[in-house]
Amino acid sequence: MKMRLLLAMLAVAVLPGLAHADGDAAKGEKIFRKCHACHVADAKKNRVGPYLLGVVGRKAATAEGYHYSTAMKAKGADGLVWDEKTLDAFLTNPRKYVPGTKMTFIGLHKEQDRADVIAYLKTKSE
Repeated sequence: MKMRLLLAMLAVAVLPGLAHADGDAAKGEKIFRKCHACHVADAKKNRVGPYLLGVVGRKAATAEGYHYSTAMKAKGADGLVWDEKTLDAFLTNPRKYVPGTKMTFIGLHKEQDRADVIAYLKTKSE
């Protein structure tokens, strides 16, 4: 009995960090409208923020023609690559994940919203 309780507590503590919600790209496209004022996902066109076409799998701070913050350049130099895990962490709280980033957006606090946006961005990175 104690062993089952211990295993259940361990699963509750560990599994949320390992599991990511499955994203819905169509919902993510709608949520991305919040991002569209600063980002484009379907063309290599920079706005206030860098274009996000091909962002999944791309090294941080490498969108052509965009002038990144020193902090984001350092993350890229350290080898940060945008994948589901790193995008999820960044989109949760951009300024916490990359202190000094130029991104002023406070983040997407709902796990499902982040998963949906990432699913959408993946369709623009294939």
